[in-house]
Amino acid sequence: MNQASLVQALRDADLLFTADALASAIARMGREIDAELDGERAVFLTVMQGGLIFAGQLALAMGTDVEFDYVHATRYRGGTQGHDIQWLRKPQLALDGRTVMLVDDILDEGYTLKAVREYCLAAGARRVLVVTLCRKQHDRRVPGLAADFNGVDVPDRYVFGFGMDYHEQGRNLPAIHALRGEV
Repeated sequence: MNQASLVQALRDADLLFTADALASAIARMGREIDAELDGERAVFLTVMQGGLIFAGQLALAMGTDVEFDYVHATRYRGGTQGHDIQWLRKPQLALDGRTVMLVDDILDEGYTLKAVREYCLAAGARRVLVVTLCRKQHDRRVPGLAADFNGVDVPDRYVFGFGMDYHEQGRNLPAIHALRGEV
């Protein structure tokens, strides 16, 4: 893939959410999470790489102090179709008895988030709050998995920008775009 393919993808995509709309959703989420935590110092566990941009802005929108860590687990490896979970990094902080905020860019089918959530619970987390910037609208979700906090809903199309990639490009786009006609 080269830069030209990202330019073409943008031509073939619809703008779903602007930077301002996302900032507003993230500010709302920060307030909701602060109310839920009620001063508790949770583990703020970012799912890399997609969750990076959202997690940084969410952390700044929160008033509650948190302890940061990250995981790197993927099913996509640069493609558009998921595969088995590949762990590149597991959490380093002790999770025993803690509330874990599992922060990711998107809740699609949920296999990656489910695997990371199960890992956290097996490591002794008291509870795991799933926090996503966006939730894809479809009925293919892993049973029993839902976002406790979600910013925006996106259609069942290939979305990119604001941490989500188009063939490892465009993660730093300040808005969310969706390819036309893609599922």
